[in-house]
Amino acid sequence: MEVTAITRNARMSAFKGRPLARACQGLTASEALKVVEFSSKKAAEILRKTILSAVANATHNNGIENAADMKVKLCVFDEGARMRRYWPTARGSAHPIARRLCHCKVVLTDAK
Repeated sequence: MEVTAITRNARMSAFKGRPLARACQGLTASEALKVVEFSSKKAAEILRKTILSAVANATHNNGIENAADMKVKLCVFDEGARMRRYWPTARGSAHPIARRLCHCKVVLTDAK
């Protein structure tokens, strides 16, 4: 059985979260939470909330009692939409700025 949780439109670049996501893949949910807990990156908080949401989904929606022992099958940060902004510069011109957003997806599975 697979359980999914997705955090959408997090205000961060997906590039910054991918190394932490790779570190959590293949671990149990409780081990992944320990890895994330001791990271000082902004992506760690987003990933922690997503993993906890996946565990809660497994417990509440699917009735799995030991959801913390489920394995993290997939953990990815994908690109989201971009907020287009402009930075005023000299002589009345402007430079474009792309404020990036990302989606964090965690899939837990009970397969050993």
